[in-house]
Amino acid sequence: MNIESIWKKIKLGDIVTFQRGFDITKKEQNPGPIDVISSSGFNSKHDEYKVKGPGVVIGRKGSIGTVFYTDKNFWPHDTTLWVKDFKGNSPKFVYYFLKTLNLERYDVGASNPTLNRNHIHKIDVKWPKLEFQKHIVKILSAFDDLIENNTRRIEILEEMARLIYREWFVHFRFPGHEDVQMVDSELGKIPEGWEVKPVDEAFDAIGGGTPKTKVLEYWEGGNLNWYTPSDLTSNGRMFQSGSERKITQKGLENSSAKMFPPYSVMMTSRATLGVIAFNSTPASVNQGFIVCIPNEKVSGYQIYYWIEQNLEKMINAASGATYKEITKTNFRKMKFPVLDENLNNKFVKTVEPVFKQIENLENKSKILKEIRDLLLPKLISGDIGVGNK
Repeated sequence: MNIESIWKKIKLGDIVTFQRGFDITKKEQNPGPIDVISSSGFNSKHDEYKVKGPGVVIGRKGSIGTVFYTDKNFWPHDTTLWVKDFKGNSPKFVYYFLKTLNLERYDVGASNPTLNRNHIHKIDVKWPKLEFQKHIVKILSAFDDLIENNTRRIEILEEMARLIYREWFVHFRFPGHEDVQMVDSELGKIPEGWEVKPVDEAFDAIGGGTPKTKVLEYWEGGNLNWYTPSDLTSNGRMFQSGSERKITQKGLENSSAKMFPPYSVMMTSRATLGVIAFNSTPASVNQGFIVCIPNEKVSGYQIYYWIEQNLEKMINAASGATYKEITKTNFRKMKFPVLDENLNNKFVKTVEPVFKQIENLENKSKILKEIRDLLLPKLISGDIGVGNK
Protein backbone atom coordinates (compact mmCIF):
# COMPACT_ATOMS: atom_id res chain seq x y z
CA MET A 1 0.00 0.00 0.00
CA ASN A 2 1.63 3.29 -1.06
CA ILE A 3 1.67 6.49 0.95
CA GLU A 4 -0.66 8.32 -1.45
CA SER A 5 -3.42 5.78 -0.80
CA ILE A 6 -3.14 6.31 2.98
CA TRP A 7 -2.66 10.07 3.21
CA LYS A 8 -4.46 12.77 1.27
CA LYS A 9 -4.21 16.54 1.09
CA ILE A 10 -7.27 18.25 2.46
CA LYS A 11 -8.47 21.40 4.24
CA LEU A 12 -8.58 21.28 8.04
CA GLY A 13 -12.21 22.39 7.91
CA ASP A 14 -13.05 19.25 5.87
CA ILE A 15 -11.77 17.11 8.76
CA VAL A 16 -13.26 18.92 11.75
CA THR A 17 -15.56 21.84 12.47
CA PHE A 18 -14.57 24.26 15.20
CA GLN A 19 -17.05 26.17 17.33
CA ARG A 20 -16.45 29.04 19.73
CA GLY A 21 -16.72 28.18 23.44
CA PHE A 22 -19.26 29.44 25.96
CA ASP A 23 -18.74 32.35 28.30
CA ILE A 24 -18.80 31.69 32.04
CA THR A 25 -17.21 33.64 34.87
CA LYS A 26 -15.65 32.18 38.00
CA LYS A 27 -18.53 33.67 39.97
CA GLU A 28 -21.07 31.81 37.82
CA GLN A 29 -19.40 28.44 38.35
CA ASN A 30 -20.90 26.10 40.93
CA PRO A 31 -19.04 23.25 42.67
CA GLY A 32 -19.29 20.13 40.52
CA PRO A 33 -17.40 17.45 38.58
CA ILE A 34 -17.41 19.08 35.13
CA ASP A 35 -14.14 20.49 33.75
CA VAL A 36 -14.26 24.06 32.47
CA ILE A 37 -11.52 24.11 29.85
CA SER A 38 -10.04 27.51 29.05
CA SER A 39 -7.21 28.44 26.70
CA SER A 40 -4.78 27.74 29.56
CA GLY A 41 -6.23 24.32 30.40
CA PHE A 42 -8.27 22.53 33.03
CA ASN A 43 -8.48 25.37 35.52
CA SER A 44 -11.84 25.02 37.22
CA LYS A 45 -14.96 22.89 37.77
CA HIS A 46 -18.70 23.42 37.30
CA ASP A 47 -21.91 21.45 37.87
CA GLU A 48 -23.10 21.70 34.26
CA TYR A 49 -21.63 20.72 30.91
CA LYS A 50 -22.11 22.20 27.46
CA VAL A 51 -20.53 19.48 25.32
CA LYS A 52 -20.52 15.70 25.55
CA GLY A 53 -17.12 13.99 25.50
CA PRO A 54 -14.85 12.97 24.03
CA GLY A 55 -13.75 16.44 23.09
CA VAL A 56 -10.85 18.45 21.74
CA VAL A 57 -10.36 22.09 22.68
CA ILE A 58 -7.85 24.66 21.42
CA GLY A 59 -6.91 28.06 22.81
CA ARG A 60 -8.65 30.86 20.90
CA LYS A 61 -7.76 33.89 22.98
CA GLY A 62 -4.84 34.59 25.29
CA SER A 63 -2.91 31.31 25.22
CA ILE A 64 -3.70 30.56 21.59
CA GLY A 65 -3.03 27.25 19.90
CA THR A 66 -2.93 25.21 23.10
CA VAL A 67 -4.61 21.82 22.62
CA PHE A 68 -6.53 19.77 25.20
CA TYR A 69 -8.32 16.43 25.12
CA THR A 70 -10.97 15.00 27.42
CA ASP A 71 -12.94 11.77 27.47
CA LYS A 72 -15.62 13.32 29.68
CA ASN A 73 -18.42 15.83 29.23
CA PHE A 74 -17.05 19.37 29.55
CA TRP A 75 -17.59 23.12 29.29
CA PRO A 76 -15.36 24.79 26.68
CA HIS A 77 -14.68 28.34 27.82
CA ASP A 78 -15.25 31.38 25.64
CA THR A 79 -11.46 31.73 25.28
CA THR A 80 -11.39 28.46 23.29
CA LEU A 81 -12.58 26.76 20.13
CA TRP A 82 -13.91 23.21 20.45
CA VAL A 83 -14.44 20.53 17.83
CA LYS A 84 -18.18 20.47 17.14
CA ASP A 85 -17.95 17.79 14.45
CA PHE A 86 -15.17 15.20 14.05
CA LYS A 87 -16.71 14.05 10.74
CA GLY A 88 -16.03 10.38 11.45
CA ASN A 89 -12.40 10.88 12.44
CA SER A 90 -10.73 9.68 15.64
CA PRO A 91 -11.05 12.42 18.30
CA LYS A 92 -7.79 11.35 19.93
CA PHE A 93 -5.98 11.48 16.60
CA VAL A 94 -7.39 14.96 15.97
CA TYR A 95 -5.95 15.97 19.35
CA TYR A 96 -2.48 14.64 18.53
CA PHE A 97 -2.62 16.11 15.03
CA LEU A 98 -3.56 19.61 16.19
CA LYS A 99 -0.62 19.61 18.61
CA THR A 100 1.74 19.47 15.61
CA LEU A 101 0.24 22.43 13.71
CA ASN A 102 1.71 25.25 15.84
CA LEU A 103 -1.58 27.07 15.63
CA GLU A 104 -0.17 30.12 17.44
CA ARG A 105 1.24 31.08 14.02
CA TYR A 106 -2.27 32.05 12.93
CA ASP A 107 -2.69 34.85 15.47
CA VAL A 108 -4.95 37.60 14.09
CA GLY A 109 -5.29 39.70 17.26
CA ALA A 110 -4.29 43.35 17.10
CA SER A 111 -3.55 43.73 20.83
CA ASN A 112 -4.51 40.38 22.34
CA PRO A 113 -3.51 37.02 20.75
CA THR A 114 -6.57 35.63 18.94
CA LEU A 115 -7.30 32.61 16.75
CA ASN A 116 -10.01 32.83 14.08
CA ARG A 117 -11.75 29.53 13.31
CA ASN A 118 -12.56 30.62 9.75
CA HIS A 119 -8.86 31.09 9.08
CA ILE A 120 -7.70 27.76 10.49
CA HIS A 121 -10.48 25.88 8.69
CA LYS A 122 -8.64 26.81 5.47
CA ILE A 123 -5.28 25.31 6.47
CA ASP A 124 -3.99 22.66 4.05
CA VAL A 125 -3.09 19.41 5.83
CA LYS A 126 -2.12 15.84 4.98
CA TRP A 127 -4.65 13.43 6.49
CA PRO A 128 -4.63 9.62 6.90
CA LYS A 129 -7.45 7.10 6.66
CA LEU A 130 -9.28 6.18 9.86
CA GLU A 131 -7.58 2.80 10.28
CA PHE A 132 -4.18 4.49 10.29
CA GLN A 133 -5.42 7.17 12.66
CA LYS A 134 -6.25 4.36 15.08
CA HIS A 135 -2.80 2.77 14.69
CA ILE A 136 -1.10 6.08 15.47
CA VAL A 137 -3.36 6.75 18.44
CA LYS A 138 -2.55 3.30 19.83
CA ILE A 139 1.19 4.02 19.74
CA LEU A 140 1.00 7.52 21.23
CA SER A 141 -1.62 6.57 23.81
CA ALA A 142 0.68 3.84 25.12
CA PHE A 143 3.18 6.54 26.07
CA ASP A 144 0.46 8.73 27.60
CA ASP A 145 -0.87 5.78 29.63
CA LEU A 146 2.58 5.07 31.07
CA ILE A 147 3.06 8.76 31.89
CA GLU A 148 -0.38 8.92 33.53
CA ASN A 149 0.35 5.80 35.56
CA ASN A 150 3.60 7.38 36.79
CA THR A 151 1.70 10.57 37.64
CA ARG A 152 -0.78 8.64 39.81
CA ARG A 153 2.05 6.84 41.59
CA ILE A 154 3.82 10.15 42.21
CA GLU A 155 0.65 11.63 43.70
CA ILE A 156 0.37 8.69 46.11
CA LEU A 157 4.02 8.99 47.12
CA GLU A 158 3.72 12.75 47.62
CA GLU A 159 0.74 12.25 49.91
CA MET A 160 2.66 9.56 51.79
CA ALA A 161 5.58 11.94 52.41
CA ARG A 162 3.16 14.72 53.38
CA LEU A 163 1.46 12.47 55.94
CA ILE A 164 4.81 11.48 57.44
CA TYR A 165 5.71 15.17 57.78
CA ARG A 166 2.41 15.92 59.51
CA GLU A 167 2.85 13.02 61.91
CA TRP A 168 6.27 14.30 62.96
CA PHE A 169 5.91 18.08 62.79
CA VAL A 170 2.19 18.78 63.31
CA HIS A 171 0.97 15.95 65.55
CA PHE A 172 4.45 15.30 67.04
CA ARG A 173 4.06 11.54 66.73
CA PHE A 174 7.66 10.75 65.85
CA PRO A 175 9.55 7.63 67.01
CA GLY A 176 9.95 7.82 70.80
CA HIS A 177 7.51 10.71 71.22
CA GLU A 178 5.87 8.93 74.17
CA ASP A 179 8.93 9.62 76.31
CA VAL A 180 9.30 13.29 75.36
CA GLN A 181 7.65 16.14 77.25
CA MET A 182 5.97 19.05 75.49
CA VAL A 183 7.28 22.52 76.35
CA ASP A 184 6.22 26.08 75.52
CA SER A 185 7.73 27.88 72.51
CA GLU A 186 7.03 30.75 70.13
CA LEU A 187 5.14 28.23 67.97
CA GLY A 188 3.14 26.85 70.88
CA LYS A 189 3.81 23.48 72.51
CA ILE A 190 6.74 21.60 70.96
CA PRO A 191 8.70 18.51 72.05
CA GLU A 192 11.47 19.11 74.55
CA GLY A 193 14.83 19.26 72.78
CA TRP A 194 13.44 20.98 69.70
CA GLU A 195 14.33 24.60 69.02
CA VAL A 196 12.43 27.41 67.37
CA LYS A 197 14.68 29.68 65.32
CA PRO A 198 14.20 32.42 62.75
CA VAL A 199 14.70 31.02 59.27
CA ASP A 200 17.96 32.94 58.83
CA GLU A 201 19.40 31.11 61.85
CA ALA A 202 18.07 27.70 60.81
CA PHE A 203 19.27 27.64 57.18
CA ASP A 204 20.46 29.95 54.40
CA ALA A 205 17.76 31.59 52.28
CA ILE A 206 19.12 33.39 49.21
CA GLY A 207 17.77 35.23 46.19
CA GLY A 208 18.80 35.34 42.56
CA GLY A 209 19.54 37.67 39.70
CA THR A 210 19.55 38.13 35.94
CA PRO A 211 22.68 38.79 33.88
CA LYS A 212 22.31 41.66 31.41
CA THR A 213 20.41 40.19 28.48
CA LYS A 214 22.14 42.38 25.91
CA VAL A 215 25.60 41.08 26.82
CA LEU A 216 25.90 37.99 24.62
CA GLU A 217 28.88 36.50 26.46
CA TYR A 218 26.67 36.15 29.54
CA TRP A 219 24.31 33.84 27.62
CA GLU A 220 25.75 32.36 24.43
CA GLY A 221 27.13 28.87 25.01
CA GLY A 222 26.03 28.96 28.64
CA ASN A 223 25.92 25.66 30.51
CA LEU A 224 24.91 26.79 34.01
CA ASN A 225 21.30 26.14 34.99
CA TRP A 226 19.41 29.40 35.54
CA TYR A 227 15.79 28.92 36.52
CA THR A 228 12.88 31.30 36.07
CA PRO A 229 9.45 30.75 37.67
CA SER A 230 8.06 29.53 34.34
CA ASP A 231 10.46 26.56 34.46
CA LEU A 232 8.66 25.33 37.58
CA THR A 233 5.13 26.17 36.49
CA SER A 234 5.48 24.73 32.99
CA ASN A 235 6.22 21.13 33.98
CA GLY A 236 5.07 20.86 37.61
CA ARG A 237 7.85 18.46 38.60
CA MET A 238 9.03 18.23 42.21
CA PHE A 239 12.60 17.63 40.96
CA GLN A 240 13.91 20.02 38.30
CA SER A 241 16.74 18.52 36.25
CA GLY A 242 17.51 21.45 33.97
CA SER A 243 16.43 25.00 33.14
CA GLU A 244 15.20 26.17 29.76
CA ARG A 245 17.80 28.96 29.61
CA LYS A 246 21.44 28.70 30.65
CA ILE A 247 23.99 31.33 31.60
CA THR A 248 27.77 31.42 31.30
CA GLN A 249 30.29 31.67 34.12
CA LYS A 250 30.81 35.32 33.18
CA GLY A 251 27.08 35.89 33.38
CA LEU A 252 27.07 34.41 36.86
CA GLU A 253 30.03 36.49 38.00
CA ASN A 254 28.56 39.73 36.65
CA SER A 255 25.11 39.46 38.20
CA SER A 256 23.54 38.86 41.59
CA ALA A 257 22.72 35.27 40.59
CA LYS A 258 24.42 32.67 42.78
CA MET A 259 25.09 28.98 42.30
CA PHE A 260 23.63 26.72 44.98
CA PRO A 261 24.00 22.98 45.58
CA PRO A 262 21.74 20.18 44.33
CA TYR A 263 18.60 19.40 46.31
CA SER A 264 18.13 22.90 47.60
CA VAL A 265 14.50 24.04 47.77
CA MET A 266 13.48 26.67 45.21
CA MET A 267 10.36 28.71 45.95
CA THR A 268 8.88 31.24 43.53
CA SER A 269 8.44 34.52 45.40
CA ARG A 270 6.91 36.67 42.62
CA ALA A 271 4.22 36.37 39.95
CA THR A 272 3.05 32.83 40.69
CA LEU A 273 3.71 32.75 44.43
CA GLY A 274 4.88 29.71 46.33
CA VAL A 275 5.64 27.09 43.67
CA ILE A 276 8.29 24.85 45.20
CA ALA A 277 10.71 22.32 43.75
CA PHE A 278 14.13 20.76 44.27
CA ASN A 279 16.99 21.27 41.83
CA SER A 280 18.67 17.94 41.11
CA THR A 281 21.83 19.59 39.74
CA PRO A 282 23.78 22.74 40.75
CA ALA A 283 21.78 25.79 39.71
CA SER A 284 21.09 29.50 39.93
CA VAL A 285 17.82 31.44 39.67
CA ASN A 286 16.50 34.83 38.67
CA GLN A 287 15.17 37.35 41.19
CA GLY A 288 11.73 35.70 41.30
CA PHE A 289 12.85 33.11 43.86
CA ILE A 290 13.82 32.45 47.42
CA VAL A 291 16.18 29.45 47.57
CA CYS A 292 16.49 27.50 50.81
CA ILE A 293 19.76 25.62 51.31
CA PRO A 294 19.58 22.59 53.65
CA ASN A 295 22.30 21.73 56.15
CA GLU A 296 23.21 18.93 58.56
CA LYS A 297 20.49 20.00 61.03
CA VAL A 298 17.70 20.96 58.61
CA SER A 299 16.82 18.72 55.67
CA GLY A 300 15.40 19.89 52.37
CA TYR A 301 12.49 17.49 52.91
CA GLN A 302 11.49 19.29 56.10
CA ILE A 303 11.88 22.70 54.42
CA TYR A 304 9.75 21.60 51.45
CA TYR A 305 6.73 20.63 53.53
CA TRP A 306 7.24 23.44 56.05
CA ILE A 307 6.88 25.89 53.15
CA GLU A 308 3.79 24.05 51.95
CA GLN A 309 2.31 24.12 55.46
CA ASN A 310 2.99 27.86 55.88
CA LEU A 311 2.38 29.00 52.32
CA GLU A 312 -0.98 30.66 52.94
CA LYS A 313 0.57 32.73 55.71
CA MET A 314 3.42 33.78 53.39
CA ILE A 315 1.06 34.74 50.58
CA ASN A 316 -1.16 36.75 52.94
CA ALA A 317 1.92 38.67 54.08
CA ALA A 318 3.13 39.27 50.50
CA SER A 319 3.44 42.92 49.52
CA GLY A 320 3.96 45.02 46.42
CA ALA A 321 2.18 47.71 44.41
CA THR A 322 2.62 46.24 40.92
CA TYR A 323 2.72 42.56 41.89
CA LYS A 324 2.74 40.64 45.15
CA GLU A 325 6.07 39.37 46.44
CA ILE A 326 7.15 37.19 49.34
CA THR A 327 10.14 39.21 50.48
CA LYS A 328 13.36 37.62 51.71
CA THR A 329 13.28 39.91 54.75
CA ASN A 330 9.89 38.64 55.90
CA PHE A 331 10.71 35.05 54.98
CA ARG A 332 13.92 35.06 57.01
CA LYS A 333 12.05 36.29 60.10
CA MET A 334 9.60 33.38 60.08
CA LYS A 335 9.91 30.84 62.89
CA PHE A 336 11.19 27.39 62.00
CA PRO A 337 11.28 24.23 64.20
CA VAL A 338 14.72 22.64 64.40
CA LEU A 339 15.07 19.04 65.58
CA ASP A 340 18.02 17.58 67.41
CA GLU A 341 20.55 16.06 64.99
CA ASN A 342 19.68 12.43 65.83
CA LEU A 343 15.95 12.92 65.19
CA ASN A 344 16.66 14.90 62.02
CA ASN A 345 18.71 11.98 60.70
CA LYS A 346 15.84 9.58 61.47
CA PHE A 347 13.39 11.81 59.61
CA VAL A 348 15.66 11.92 56.56
CA LYS A 349 16.05 8.12 56.57
CA THR A 350 12.26 7.76 56.81
CA VAL A 351 11.24 10.05 53.95
CA GLU A 352 14.24 9.95 51.63
CA PRO A 353 13.27 6.63 49.96
CA VAL A 354 9.85 8.12 49.14
CA PHE A 355 11.38 11.24 47.60
CA LYS A 356 13.88 9.15 45.63
CA GLN A 357 11.01 7.13 44.15
CA ILE A 358 9.27 10.35 43.14
CA GLU A 359 12.42 11.63 41.46
CA ASN A 360 12.91 8.32 39.65
CA LEU A 361 9.33 8.29 38.35
CA GLU A 362 9.56 11.93 37.24
CA ASN A 363 12.74 11.14 35.29
CA LYS A 364 11.06 8.16 33.62
CA SER A 365 8.08 10.29 32.63
CA LYS A 366 10.38 13.00 31.29
CA ILE A 367 12.10 10.45 29.03
CA LEU A 368 8.74 9.01 27.90
CA LYS A 369 7.50 12.51 27.02
CA GLU A 370 10.66 13.26 25.04
CA ILE A 371 10.33 10.03 23.04
CA ARG A 372 6.60 10.60 22.46
CA ASP A 373 7.21 14.19 21.34
CA LEU A 374 9.91 13.00 18.91
CA LEU A 375 7.60 10.36 17.47
CA LEU A 376 4.51 12.58 17.32
CA PRO A 377 5.34 14.74 14.27
CA LYS A 378 6.91 11.81 12.39
CA LEU A 379 3.86 9.59 12.91
CA ILE A 380 1.41 12.39 12.17
CA SER A 381 3.20 13.37 8.94
CA GLY A 382 3.58 9.81 7.72
CA ASP A 383 7.39 9.88 7.90
CA ILE A 384 7.15 6.75 10.05
CA GLY A 385 4.84 4.14 8.57
CA VAL A 386 2.41 2.23 10.79
CA GLY A 387 0.05 -0.64 10.20
CA ASN A 388 1.22 -1.26 6.63
CA LYS A 389 -0.27 -4.37 5.06
